[in-house]
Amino acid sequence: MFWRMVKGALFRQKGKMAMIAFTVALGASLSTAMLNVMLDVGDKVNQELKAYGANINVMPKGASLLDDLYGVREGGGVSDKYLKESELGGIKTIFWAFNIVDFAPYLETRVRVNALEDEIKLAGTWFSHHLELPTGESLDTGMVNMKNWWDVSGQWLTDQDTDGAMVGSLLAGRGGIQTGDSIRITSGSQSVSLEVKGIFHAGSDEDEQIFVPLPVVQELTDREGFVSRVEVSALTTPDNELSRRAAQNPKSLSIKEWETWYCTAYVSAICYQIDEVVTDSVSKPIRQVAESEGAILEKTQLLMLLITVLCLVGSALGISNLVTASVMERSKEIGLLKAVGANNAPVSWLILTEILCTGITGGVAGYFAGLGFAQIIGHSVFGSAVDIKPMVIPIVAVLVFAVTLAGSVPSIRYILSLRPAEVLHGR
Repeated sequence: MFWRMVKGALFRQKGKMAMIAFTVALGASLSTAMLNVMLDVGDKVNQELKAYGANINVMPKGASLLDDLYGVREGGGVSDKYLKESELGGIKTIFWAFNIVDFAPYLETRVRVNALEDEIKLAGTWFSHHLELPTGESLDTGMVNMKNWWDVSGQWLTDQDTDGAMVGSLLAGRGGIQTGDSIRITSGSQSVSLEVKGIFHAGSDEDEQIFVPLPVVQELTDREGFVSRVEVSALTTPDNELSRRAAQNPKSLSIKEWETWYCTAYVSAICYQIDEVVTDSVSKPIRQVAESEGAILEKTQLLMLLITVLCLVGSALGISNLVTASVMERSKEIGLLKAVGANNAPVSWLILTEILCTGITGGVAGYFAGLGFAQIIGHSVFGSAVDIKPMVIPIVAVLVFAVTLAGSVPSIRYILSLRPAEVLHGR
């Protein structure tokens, strides 16, 4: 009898029940989309930020010590301490190897350029370097990937362009250098003529520098097989209290804390693991980049959470109005049920069952619609698909149940206050 009454009510009020299901579906779809994107947005935001430079700087211990003692800005001077180029492939063999997006080594020296009076920083690097890893895998990495946001007039160099150079825009303007010109670079007793194949604008101190393939600077400085520093671009997890403690002193952690920290992609953990594979190196996060990533990620997730909450509140209000209107239209039917002996509990359960059945239908439809919305957001904002998170299913189910119940509260209160005699007499 109970289920016959539920079925009858659903079919008699198909229009209102469809509106309730549609309202629930809207809330469920937006919640599903936002939760899936929110849980996947960390990697997406990190991937986007990786296009704007490195977040880890690897230096020799001696150069790092000078930086700590005298506050030398990274890349602001030229150190006489070096790292071994042959060990750089080990960076892609650490525990978080798949989080290492790109890296590029640099060997820097001061040189004279043409007739300019001031010494200019010359940096040798990998532009697009094919690297055979110790694991048997191969990797293409270098500055072209890490600095792809540079505005380049001319063309990027390749590692084979040992007779070419890329000149910063400020230096080119000061020296009257244009693409296609030949410049004379002198370091000590050695000099070399290079063709300017590209002029770049980086918007930083690099606009005062010259970049050439790494072997050119190694030969000029007689430092074959060595580099002065390495920039690493890595996907990281925002710092928390554990990662900050580990960054200060990993030995202060308990065994359990150390395992948690080491097996989480904190920037400090990745730095620690790089130091394990590169001899006499000190890896440091570029704080303004690493901290910005965490701040942007937290604000993005907070915005999505706020949108989800507001959407659910709106759905609850919509359900409340629709259910209350439906109950008021059925007031004589409910009054008759009470008059023949039904008390408040069965009548309330009848209405709740109808609304929950409708809500479940709307919730299921909204979940699958939300998966589609998540992919639209992923492709339009991040240019890639959003991973579907199974844990979203129970979360959305609980939210749909809670919103449906919250929207039914005013109608239940109306049922409890309804007096059969007054309703049946048309009052």
